[in-house]
Amino acid sequence: MIPVSIDSIRVSLASSSRLLLLKEQDAERYLVIVIGEPEAEAIAYQMQGIEVPRPLTHDLLKNVIGTLGGRVSHVLIRELKDETYHATVFLDLAGGRQLEIDSRSSDAIALALRAHASIYVNERVMQTAAIEPEEDILNMVSDDEKQNLSAFSEFIDSLDLDKLDDEEA
Repeated sequence: MIPVSIDSIRVSLASSSRLLLLKEQDAERYLVIVIGEPEAEAIAYQMQGIEVPRPLTHDLLKNVIGTLGGRVSHVLIRELKDETYHATVFLDLAGGRQLEIDSRSSDAIALALRAHASIYVNERVMQTAAIEPEEDILNMVSDDEKQNLSAFSEFIDSLDLDKLDDEEA
C-alpha cells in the first residue's frame, strides 16, 4: 500500500470532467482519477474548510459510522478495472471488529477526508496508472519539437548574461 495525498482537483479542458490528482507521498508519481462534479465539490469543500448548512452524503456517512461506535481506519484504491478505479473503505468497529466496504474511489476519498483517515493506493495500480510529470511531458513532444527545443536551448546557453547586466548599468 502506497500512501498518497490529494494534490488538487482540476477541470479537464477536453471534456469539463473533474480530475482528482493523488500524489505519492514519497515520490513524484501521481494518480489521476476522473470523478463526478458532486464528488469533486464534496472533496473541495472539505479541503477548503467550507461549512455547509446541512450534512452532505459523506458527512452523513461519517456521522452514522461514528454514532454506531466505529471509525474510518483508512481507504485503499485497490484496483483499476475497465478504466474504473475501485476502492475499499476500512472501518474499525466496536468490540475490535473490522469491516471492509466496497466503494467508488471518489466517495472513499471524500469520506477519508472527513474522517481524517489515510488514503492508500495499491502498488499494482500505481505501477499501471501513475504518471511522472516530467517524463510524460517529454513523451508528448514530437522528435521535431524536441529538435526545435534543442536549438532554443543552445541559443539560451550561448547568451552572455553578464554582458547584458553590464549594458543595463
